[in-house]
Amino acid sequence: MLIQRIITALIIAPTAIAAIFYLSPNYFAALLLIIISIGAWEWGPLMNCAKISKRTTYVLTHVFLISALWYILPPLSLWISPDTLQQKAIYILWVAVAWWLLSVVLIFSYPKFGTLWTKYRIIRGTFGWLTLVPTWLAFMVLRNSHYSLDPFHGAEVIMFLFLMVWSADIGAYFSGKMLGKHKLMPNVSPGKTIEGFLGGMILACVLMIVTGSYLQWSQEQLLHAVLVTILITIVSVIGDLNESMFKRQAGVKDSGSILPGHGGILDRIDSLTATTPVFALCYLYFGW
Repeated sequence: MLIQRIITALIIAPTAIAAIFYLSPNYFAALLLIIISIGAWEWGPLMNCAKISKRTTYVLTHVFLISALWYILPPLSLWISPDTLQQKAIYILWVAVAWWLLSVVLIFSYPKFGTLWTKYRIIRGTFGWLTLVPTWLAFMVLRNSHYSLDPFHGAEVIMFLFLMVWSADIGAYFSGKMLGKHKLMPNVSPGKTIEGFLGGMILACVLMIVTGSYLQWSQEQLLHAVLVTILITIVSVIGDLNESMFKRQAGVKDSGSILPGHGGILDRIDSLTATTPVFALCYLYFGW
């Protein structure tokens, strides 16, 4: 299992990085739309949608919503100036944050209110829209930042997000395996431990400090980066627990099998669906 995870990661990571840096904004937007559509397909079982027709319809709703966003907020027009983002995009990012705050309530109260939102498929479908659609927009916001001045600036910003999320994931996996004794949220995800969570956060912070020192950041910039890293690490766990909660309620182990050793697309991007909108707002208000 571990070997499969490593091999898959070694294939996915360079491919994702190349796409982020070298695809044009519109091609990158189209690729991300495809990835989100696969995630929407995998959300079907979480809604107890077994019929292909229903799952396809749900995927098409995501395609429609993202296409509408693409039309209203073209990627290269998202930033009015290097420091000013279109207000509509800001509203959508804050809606995403509101959803993740609600998700925290659902996670900590699970399974108390589980039967309530499970009873209505439209509620679970709405949760899927709120999870996936803003993720597309948040990536567009980050990728197209300062694009006219430096086409690679936004890609570099995304790489900092990936550094936080991936290092936290790796640190949590190995520290949880070696040291994990105290369950983090046993009702939602029995495999996750407090030791794993702390190990992931520590590794993410250490790597960010090392990176910042190499880039000769000031002490203020390093402090800022560490605080953002702590926030993003916490949010990434929320994203992971959120999907675990939905899978547990639906009786599903993995969202799919498209990625050997990792499960489905949702299993791979669950942390990013939560962290990307939050990170985009942090970048907007505090810079990087």
